[in-house]
Amino acid sequence: MEHEMRAEYEESGPPRADAPVKIWHMVRLDGAHAMCGRELDPAAATQSAEAWGTPAGEPFCHSCGAMYLREHPQDTG
Repeated sequence: MEHEMRAEYEESGPPRADAPVKIWHMVRLDGAHAMCGRELDPAAATQSAEAWGTPAGEPFCHSCGAMYLREHPQDTG
C-alpha cells in the first residue's frame, strides 16, 4: 500500500503556505485520515513517505510511526 506524509498545523483553519507544521502524520496515498486516527485537512502539505525518519519528516506522530512500521517493517533503515 502506498503512503505519504501529511502535515497538521499549529493553527486551525485553512492551511497557509507560511503556517508552521505542528506534526507530520502518515496517511494512505491521497488520504486525509492519518494512521493514528486523526482527520487532517485534505489541502495540507504532503511529502513522500521516504522522508519518514529523516530531519525533513520531523516532528513525526509516534502513533502513525508505530502503525507504519507494522505495515512496512523493511523501512526501518
